[in-house]
Amino acid sequence: MKIISVAGARPNFMKIAPLMEAFAAHPDIEPMLVHTGQHYDEKMSDLFFRQLGIPEPDINLEVGSATHAVMTAEIMKRFEPICVEHKPDAVLVVGDVNSTIACGLVAVKLGIKLIHVEAGLRSFDREMPEEVNRVLTDAISDMLFITEKSGVENLRNEGVDDERVHLVGNVMIDTLLKNKAKADESDILSELGLKPRTYAALTMHRPSNVDDPAVFGRILDAIEEVQKDLTVVFPIHPRTRNNLAKLGLADRVEAMTNLRLIEPVGYLDFLKLMSESKLVMTDSGGIQEETTILKVPCITMRENTERPITIEVGANQLVGTDTGKILAAYRKATDGNGYDPQTPEMWDGQAAQRIAQIIAKQLG
Repeated sequence: MKIISVAGARPNFMKIAPLMEAFAAHPDIEPMLVHTGQHYDEKMSDLFFRQLGIPEPDINLEVGSATHAVMTAEIMKRFEPICVEHKPDAVLVVGDVNSTIACGLVAVKLGIKLIHVEAGLRSFDREMPEEVNRVLTDAISDMLFITEKSGVENLRNEGVDDERVHLVGNVMIDTLLKNKAKADESDILSELGLKPRTYAALTMHRPSNVDDPAVFGRILDAIEEVQKDLTVVFPIHPRTRNNLAKLGLADRVEAMTNLRLIEPVGYLDFLKLMSESKLVMTDSGGIQEETTILKVPCITMRENTERPITIEVGANQLVGTDTGKILAAYRKATDGNGYDPQTPEMWDGQAAQRIAQIIAKQLG
């Protein structure tokens, strides 16, 4: 049983890593790994393959960055010959990036079974490209593997047959739990001169937050207040750094003496940075999940989240981009009262094994 697993963007590799390991334990599964090259940087090989123990991709499509339409089309053009040549029994895609829907469409049009890992998540915001990718990929998938109960309910509401839907837990958490001890050995705190619980970690990259000067300004108003109390460590995304200058906000940021802008860091270093922080402020999806397991308060600066379980278990506050709401959430996160998040169902490090067992049983 040949399965082509597809990774496109950096977060995909944290989801693929435990799956490749789980497949290796099943002699009846022959896994192939295709990297579309949607995201590529020089650190990629060391960061993901060596640190996380992922096998090198069998094939790299080397697509690179482009507009959504051009990238999706180019991935489809390059992926189709791979499927025709290797004749897989199934194609497995993860998450919600352009590579996910592009390779999913190719597979289905060739009559190949499509497996979607991290299916069913919904922000109900069609202005997010990721939401469009999620909805479309789920609609054409034969097997859907779900991280949280909201995903099961969303798919049921969309008319997806229960037989196709499997609640299995979260492969991102498999990777976190496996690598937590390794991350604990990171020297990132000493390199930055930080002590545990004396700083906040900040990430921000969504176009809705960093492309609009009014929205970006409101968030900076809140950060300005937070950094008066705590050092704020900000591994800054290239898009965000460029926009600071383009939108005329660079001088404001430079004036914040307790805001530390650093280059993006590797997975293990960032895991350490998050786990020892007093709180995390973010607009990321995956970070909401990781902080839930790390038991670090998370403030999500978005109007919606496709991961509502993080709020339900008490780990995450969804606050939008209003300055007052961000600061109210900050005060709540740091007042020391009542923060006792629960662990979501099946977020136990075994999701990939469950997925491999179900695939082997149903496709075998």
